[in-house]
Amino acid sequence: MRLRGLVRKEFFQVIRDPSSIAIALVMPVVLLILFGYGVSLDAKHIPIAIVLEDRGPDARSFVAEFQGTDYFDPLVVSDRPAAEELMTLRKVKAIVTIRQDFSRNLNTYPDASIQVIVDGTDANYGRLVQGYVAGAWGKWLEHVAQVRGRRIASPVQVQQRIWFNREVRSRNFLVPGLIAVIMTLIGALLTAMVMTREWERGTMEALLVTPIRMREIILSKLITYFILGISGMIVSVVMGIWLFNVPLRGSFIVLFATSSLFLLVALGMGLLISSVTRNQFVAGQIAIITTFLPAFLLSGFIFDIASMPIVVQQITRIIAARYFVAILQTVFLAGNVGSVIVPNSLALLIMGLVFFTLIRMKSKKRIE
Repeated sequence: MRLRGLVRKEFFQVIRDPSSIAIALVMPVVLLILFGYGVSLDAKHIPIAIVLEDRGPDARSFVAEFQGTDYFDPLVVSDRPAAEELMTLRKVKAIVTIRQDFSRNLNTYPDASIQVIVDGTDANYGRLVQGYVAGAWGKWLEHVAQVRGRRIASPVQVQQRIWFNREVRSRNFLVPGLIAVIMTLIGALLTAMVMTREWERGTMEALLVTPIRMREIILSKLITYFILGISGMIVSVVMGIWLFNVPLRGSFIVLFATSSLFLLVALGMGLLISSVTRNQFVAGQIAIITTFLPAFLLSGFIFDIASMPIVVQQITRIIAARYFVAILQTVFLAGNVGSVIVPNSLALLIMGLVFFTLIRMKSKKRIE
């Protein structure tokens, strides 16, 4: 009966405090729209300069390969200095030079070569551009070989298959990871701020002088903000599936169960932060530094963990979002892969037990 009354009090407090509703329900919508539409790891409409020294039909046919795709915005120039100036001014990201003897040497492949100069200021983007140009070159050579009825003189024939993300859309990779970041913010930041706010306003002291046990106070907050967090998760999943067309190949039950587990861990982090500080500003800063930034940078959400230094890879093992991002990307893109879901869920379970043990040790019914 007391627990039900406390949960009811918490919901009234949430209704009176628009910031809690904004963090739980409005923020996921804003972040998903920003990342879904504004952030993309796909390279499209790449500005490139094509130095067309050979004006023959084969050379023009190769130029058409760049003009007929969304990946490139080609600009044909007459000489190399003009192309180099465009790259120096950062107006193009690559220079493709088709030499004068291109058409003549085409029959003696691989002598019919092209030169590609890529702007390597952004190394990752430069590698993408290089790969796209190489792909366009290979596709055009294959087309020429089919038209002329001969095979390309290559020792290896590659048959490429892409699993799990056939469209190669970065949005399919980013949206599931963003759900983990959103739930980290909802769970850790919201809970830490709410608990410290009660200390600042004096309402926590009023609760402590009643017969209510400390575990009932903690449980009431867990129930309330768990419901808010799950609501935010459902909003995020619905937007990911219906607005951004991210496939959900796994079971929604598995997604709900693992999300609930991670949300409890995030709530535990927030409650633990609120147990060591009673100032909203300090609690917010600690929550951002210890939960949001690691979830954003060290969870595999954007940056591949395997590409990080060994020391940083070991640090990511204590980041709860790392395990949840792996689960989300698997459930959304691959399905219910137990060999991925079970170990990561066990890691979250262990972290949750550690957090709630520490909360139990730190939470005493006394006014200090």
